[in-house]
Amino acid sequence: MNFILDNWYLIFLALASGAMLLVPLLKGAGMGGVSAAQAVQLINREKAVVIDVCEPEEFAAGHVGGAKNVPLGQLQERLPQVAKNKAVPVILVCAKGARAQRAVGIAKGLGYDKAQALAGGLAAWKAASMPVEKA
Repeated sequence: MNFILDNWYLIFLALASGAMLLVPLLKGAGMGGVSAAQAVQLINREKAVVIDVCEPEEFAAGHVGGAKNVPLGQLQERLPQVAKNKAVPVILVCAKGARAQRAVGIAKGLGYDKAQALAGGLAAWKAASMPVEKA
């Protein structure tokens, strides 16, 4: 008990450093995904299929060039029709990245082991000065 009382500041420091390790995970930085540059490499080198999981109105307002629109609610049924080859990487995109992360779980459940989300979504794509198409 004396050790705890005499060294309370060390215990506080240990707890604070542990909390700082958890902050990025709680903010979503631990979700992962591919960067815009990595996505371009996958598209060019491995013929990755880009699936935008936004709603049709959002997709029409702007999307990654060559992306196919499959809203998140329809992904389970329509993904096998859109991306027939499960060995090809699938890049899932939405406006900010949260829906795409959920879509990765669905895609992996369907057998698309190379499914990845675009980290930061379309916002990160635009921030990297990548081309955006409008329908």
